Amino acid sequence: MWTWLFRAMTELTSRKSISRLTGSFAQSSASRRFIPRFARMYGIRVEEAEKPLKDYHTLNEFFTRRLKPGMRKIDSDQQAVVSPVDALVTGAGPIEAGTIVNVKGQDYTIDELLNQSPRTENYKNGYYAVLYLSPTDYHRIHIPVDGTIEERDYIPGKVYPVNEFGLRHMRRVLSRNERLVTYIRHGSGETAVVKVGALNVSSIRYTEPQTRQAEKGAELAYFEFGSTVVLLMEDDTFIPRSDLAVGLRVKMGERLGTLRS
Repeated sequence: MWTWLFRAMTELTSRKSISRLTGSFAQSSASRRFIPRFARMYGIRVEEAEKPLKDYHTLNEFFTRRLKPGMRKIDSDQQAVVSPVDALVTGAGPIEAGTIVNVKGQDYTIDELLNQSPRTENYKNGYYAVLYLSPTDYHRIHIPVDGTIEERDYIPGKVYPVNEFGLRHMRRVLSRNERLVTYIRHGSGETAVVKVGALNVSSIRYTEPQTRQAEKGAELAYFEFGSTVVLLMEDDTFIPRSDLAVGLRVKMGERLGTLRS
């Protein structure tokens, strides 16, 4: 009964208009006084932030903070595919005939995740990793491989939560929520970085200026609250590290696996 009630309440609050109200407050000067409390509540490592807490003028500005230079090491191996975010792995494995199997008990098709893009054929027997960012995490999204950005696709949708409850009890939130997809061409094929919006995320924004050149570790985009990145690798292009599995915590720049030569 309680699961049904929470699901119904979440459906009612999943509209972008509700999320925008939350986002408006987070971008207002009134939110500034909540920054120290927010940092303490979520155990955020404020010493890593680019600026002292007092220099952030809104909660949103703090939430989308950059880090001090050198806080994350980018794996320099040319064949390494690195995590684009600080995150918890909530799904990882081979894509089986176009289906991502058993992400918190639910299956997703590549067709629905990429909104029937003609590119889906190239990912139907590839590899996926679902990377969840909690409010504790650093929320800038970086480029996982060197290459060229071939396409940026915006897919409108809802803003359901992508936490444990949302993934397990809401119907296929990863393919129903708002998404930004970046397709990156590299020496072994292509990688899709799927940025999934979530409850209380007023927007997902690309870092400016936008360029076609993709440099591993460079900023790509950022979330304005906790959310998820789904990383998709084309068929026969990726070898995962041996411990890439649900429950693994990774930092931005950390190797997830390697490209096939």
